[in-house]
Amino acid sequence: MIKRWLPSPPLSLALFAVWLLLNQSFDATTLLLAALLAIAVPILTQSLRPARVRMRRPRLVLRLGALVAYDLVRSALTVARLLLTRRSRDMAAHFIRVPLAMRDPNALATLAMILCLTPGTAWGEISLDRSTLLIHVFHEEDEAAFIAMIKTRYEPLLMEIFES
Repeated sequence: MIKRWLPSPPLSLALFAVWLLLNQSFDATTLLLAALLAIAVPILTQSLRPARVRMRRPRLVLRLGALVAYDLVRSALTVARLLLTRRSRDMAAHFIRVPLAMRDPNALATLAMILCLTPGTAWGEISLDRSTLLIHVFHEEDEAAFIAMIKTRYEPLLMEIFES
């Protein structure tokens, strides 16, 4: 019965909290609307979620988080340096195709979030068979090194977390 009304308790809790933060109020109508949204949105969007998340090795999430945090800072500093020291015509923005071994939709979604958060990169598209990823990069001179970075830093760790 509870699963029927709260299919995703963490999502419901997050929606409830965000609604209260956005409204900056604890009056009865705000609390009621937050509760209604926290119940209705997960029920209405349940079919849109790709698959139930099953992490095979959840302890590796901390390692992945630390790796991503380091890469975000490093990338932000690199992009800032490039913007301050180069002219726009000297930038080498282009798309790179990365072959993928992982197929789990949750691992792919996590990789998408990592790449979209990383300054200088953006997820472009994924092939229908999920074997190739198209990524837009702000400036990359060594395409092979960029592909190797995705294949060695993120893909094995995501596969261990979600697929092993």
